[in-house]
Amino acid sequence: MRPRIGWLMAGMPLLLAGCAMNQPESNEPPPLSEATFDARIAELQASLTQQCDVSNLESRQLDHHQILLSNVHEVGSLLRALRSDMAEIEARNEEPVIIREECEVAQVMDDKTLLGRSEWVGFPAIGTYLKARIDSGANTSSLSATDVTRFERDGENWVRFKLALNDDDVVVDRVRDEWIEAPIQRRVRIVQASGEESRPVISLLMTLGSIRENVEFTLNDRTHLDFPVLLGRRFMMDIATIDVAQTYLHERPEFPGGEPADQAADDEVADDQDDKEE
Repeated sequence: MRPRIGWLMAGMPLLLAGCAMNQPESNEPPPLSEATFDARIAELQASLTQQCDVSNLESRQLDHHQILLSNVHEVGSLLRALRSDMAEIEARNEEPVIIREECEVAQVMDDKTLLGRSEWVGFPAIGTYLKARIDSGANTSSLSATDVTRFERDGENWVRFKLALNDDDVVVDRVRDEWIEAPIQRRVRIVQASGEESRPVISLLMTLGSIRENVEFTLNDRTHLDFPVLLGRRFMMDIATIDVAQTYLHERPEFPGGEPADQAADDEVADDQDDKEE
């Protein structure tokens, strides 16, 4: 027994050495250097930033999706309301009302002066202003005259007359009974129920707002009418147009012995469509 024990004791160191040689290697990583550590941290930061960007993009896309969905719901609600209104209109068999914006009328249209149905006119050669009715239905203009007398001067036919006015007609007072003379341009034949009448036509310089023209007038008594002057379409042609809904769009001219233009409103009265027939 002793020799066997001794053999075992002698072999023990060798057995222990073999065990030591067969032990596995350690799993602990080697220590990191400072450069390796910084590089690893940078990689982690880049990865987190990329993940945050993706998350923010998905969040914005979700918000946009919610907005679009809300708009679709709103449009659908409006369409349903419109469909209901159209169905109600069709049930009542009514036409929809179309509202159009009206354009503002300019004072000058296509280089033509806009006139109201009544205006102040001036006669520089006579020295007075008078009220005039603008009437595109009449061909020739007319001036209220009385005591019309034809005579000859230097071989030409002339006419002498006075203004035929009522007491309430607005005029420069000094010309009420003044004689006016002018050459006869031509004569016109007037056909009426009572018969035919020949009237002389004269030419007078007339002003109306910015208009300053020689206008032809027939001479006849208009005291039974509301206006001592009638302006027809011969005068309006190419220079003026009329808006029958308005009156006195232009300032009254001023003459010596007359009233100032700013007092014309006191003499202006609203014209009624039922005025006496011109």
